Parts: sequence; structure tokens; C-alpha cells
Amino acid sequence: MSPEDFEKLQVLMASRAGYRLTRDRINLATHRLGPVARREGYDSVEALLEALWAKPVASLGWAVIEALLNPETWFFRDRSAFHSLGREILPAIAARGTNQRISIWSAGCGAGQEVWSLALTAHKAGVPVEVVGTDLNARSLEKARQGTYTGFEIQRGLAARAMLDGFEQSEDLWSARPALRDGIRFARANLLDPPTDAVKFDIIFCRHVLADTDPAKRGQLVDNLAERLKSGGLLFLAPDESPEGDSLAFRAVAGRKGMFVKAADHLIRAA
Repeated sequence: MSPEDFEKLQVLMASRAGYRLTRDRINLATHRLGPVARREGYDSVEALLEALWAKPVASLGWAVIEALLNPETWFFRDRSAFHSLGREILPAIAARGTNQRISIWSAGCGAGQEVWSLALTAHKAGVPVEVVGTDLNARSLEKARQGTYTGFEIQRGLAARAMLDGFEQSEDLWSARPALRDGIRFARANLLDPPTDAVKFDIIFCRHVLADTDPAKRGQLVDNLAERLKSGGLLFLAPDESPEGDSLAFRAVAGRKGMFVKAADHLIRAA
């Protein structure tokens, strides 16, 4: 891949997905686009990109973008977040007595391990939830919807007891049990797009996303998350991520890395 092609890819990823494709990933980009080129009928990655630049076709452009997104994830990643959720946060919200399921959004859910981790956490806590998992990568979302993982994937971060409680084995694959699927749904979504409805969540998990977001798009993404979160709701980021500097909507929860609370809407407007 030529430096010129890579620079165009960087612009494409930042403008359409808000994704920061750093220079050190040029070889990785070439590797990941190889299967896309073959699937789309091109002899090489260079031929694929030449066709894309000559005639930008939405479907081809998104195929390229999806292949370059970071798919890395596993069950109960950053385990302390799930400990806090199951032992403190979900019981506290449930104690308010609204008789409604607690709503959680897994924004950037990849192949679904985070969503199923949330479902397992809520099941163990005995608290009914609705979890919506969204991602930009359609192929990852299809795997997430199936809720089926290899032995290697299922054991990556998942303890044996949780694995047996939440998943059933069929030959070499493990699939989420029907009881775990209750209240779970998936949808394709671009986190740069503003909300098109009034749905708001009690809790949002958006972890290991901001670190890969183009700095020029971070504020837009964080504002969109704030629009989707109820006043007083909690935002979970990765332990080394923070929305501060990108939005006035959130303040850090003392002693909890990666956890932020949304200010009341009228206070945000006043600020």
C-alpha cells in the first residue's frame, strides 16, 4: 500500500467513522483489506483502493471501513467495571422501585462479548435489564446476535461457572442460553450520528472507543453519548479514558477509574 493510499484511508476513517488510523498500522491495514479485495473481486488491495478512489461507492467504502475498525474484545474486559455494576449500581437502581427494566447501552460492542457479560452480571445480581448492543461493523454484529463463540473465545475472560450458567455447548461451539438472551438486542449504529429518537439509557458502556477516536471527532461522539444518557446516569469508559475536555456533561466518580456521571440536563444547559 502506498503512503498516498494510506493517507486517503486515514481521511476516510476519520470522516466517516471518527476512527484514528495511525501511521504504524499501515501493514495491518494492508493485511485486513486483503480478504475484502478478494471478496469484492479485486486482484489486490491496490486495485481495490484504486476503484474506491475512482468511484466512491457507499457499500465498498463501508466494507473497507469495517475491516479496519479495531475488533479486539473479550468477556468481562476491565473486570472491576462489572464488579461495581453487579454489586452496587444495579441493586441501587433497582431499589428505587420503578418496576422497569434497567436500560444499558453497549456502544461499540464488537462481537458481543461485552453485551453478554452485562447480561451475566445482571442475571447474577437478580436485576432485570434491557441491553442494546450497537456497532458499526455489520459482520461483528452478526456474530454478536448469534451469541455463539469458539472454545478459545468463550474462555477468554469468562470463568468456568459463568460459562456453564450462561452458555450451552454444541460440539466445539458455545451459545448463549435462551434465558440470557431475554432483553438483549443488537443494532448497527454510527456513534458519530446524532440520536434520531428520544430513547435514553440508565447506563452506557462505551469502552476502548475514545482511545481510537480521531481527536477532532471526540467532542461530537461524547455529546452524542450524553444525549442518550438520563440525568444522573452512568457512563463507563476504559480505565485510561475520560470525556473531560470534550464535554461539560460528565464528572468523574471519585475512586472509580473510567466511571462518570451525567450532570442534570438543566445544569448542562446553564454551563
